[in-house]
Amino acid sequence: MSLTDALLRHAQTLRFDDLGPEAVAATRVFLMDSLAVGISGSGPQVPLTAAIRASAASYGSGASARAWVTGEPLPAPSAAMVNGWQIHSQEFDCVHMPAVVHPMAVIASALIAAAEHKANVDQAPVDGRALITALNVAVDVATLLGISGRAPMRFFRPAMCGALGATAGIAHLHGADAATLRNALGLTYSHLSGTMQAHVEGSPTLALQIALNSRAALSCWELARHGFPAPQNMLEGPFGYLPLIEGQFDTGPALARLAAGESQMLSVSHKVFPTGGAAHAAQDMLMELRAAHGLTLDNVARIELLAPPLVHRLVGRPYVADMQTSYARLCLPFLLGTVLLDGKVGLSAYAPEKLADPRLAAFAPHLQLLPNDCNDPNALVPQSLRVTLHDGSVLHSHRDAAIGSPQRPLSRDQQLEKFHHCLDHAARPFQAQHRSTLISHIDHLEDIADVRQLVDLLIVEAP
Repeated sequence: MSLTDALLRHAQTLRFDDLGPEAVAATRVFLMDSLAVGISGSGPQVPLTAAIRASAASYGSGASARAWVTGEPLPAPSAAMVNGWQIHSQEFDCVHMPAVVHPMAVIASALIAAAEHKANVDQAPVDGRALITALNVAVDVATLLGISGRAPMRFFRPAMCGALGATAGIAHLHGADAATLRNALGLTYSHLSGTMQAHVEGSPTLALQIALNSRAALSCWELARHGFPAPQNMLEGPFGYLPLIEGQFDTGPALARLAAGESQMLSVSHKVFPTGGAAHAAQDMLMELRAAHGLTLDNVARIELLAPPLVHRLVGRPYVADMQTSYARLCLPFLLGTVLLDGKVGLSAYAPEKLADPRLAAFAPHLQLLPNDCNDPNALVPQSLRVTLHDGSVLHSHRDAAIGSPQRPLSRDQQLEKFHHCLDHAARPFQAQHRSTLISHIDHLEDIADVRQLVDLLIVEAP
């Protein structure tokens, strides 16, 4: 069976009762994480959110879905665009590291907007079980495509795979037949956008590519459900996603995971820091060494990071004066300097005075990225750190798995710490009772009769 046919069958046939309790629990965990970072993305530390909202409002009026936190009624594609931007705009959303895909940014924003639209327009509310199942369909499709790629990324995989996964999830919510599902994916493939040029330049357009693909998933679903035809072999045809966008691919591992019934939600990792995931292992190692040995900007002479080639591509950019926040999130010299200075990179690390701190500029030349023995173009680990102090002593650390990964998962307390850190940075204040109610609804997601009840809790009335 081709991967295209296998994914189409999976998207049509998966049911809630097919999901194990671990997959359901992981879905709740990463939905809570995605909603939290999406709430945070509304805050003043992300000034371009205002531009996204203003642009979305200009695309036309409607009230089938809502923007998170501020609650503006919007057409579902516009709501998905706003919320998708908010999720990914701070590089804080979860990631499937084997696929190099942020699996919930496009998917959560699009599926929740689709659920609201289905309830408000079609008068058919979506319950929590249906949402959990559709999220699993979407994440499976997105990440199994991602793990099939074998070449270094040229196109922005999180946006593109995310859109294809989201479309499969939306079709699942609607109980689409095989022909409509195939057309929906073909139309979405024809509408995909996003290259790595934004990443190379450290442009905030990187997160906009998530937002645009969130919007596309909703728009293309509507075309498909109204009967518009599309290319049928959109994944493996001569100009399909895998040969054209990925270039080199191997569908064998994805087919094996499907045959084994393996939920890809179980392979998702938390982002512990609002930075590129490729920088997580290095930050974790340096935080540990800092705490154990009292490291500072003053007593560290040199840091060497030995890492796979993808780490160099994603976060090995040089420190530059007057860098934008979107550049700094992916700039390892800035990030590790901030760890030495402040102990951790949090959402407040990108204030203008931090970006212009001369101490971080002075530290930057003392960091060197070196290749290790891993040549996998899609691997982020293993990584090793060597820290040389001014007194000549050398400290070592190594990670075979990043913090927040399934091999080193966050505890419940750590998950809640991140949740509250995100809500502390929202555009409007979330009071303690409001937070507790939101957590409770997510913890009991499979019991919710209407997803709109959850969205109600993502909104705070204007004072």
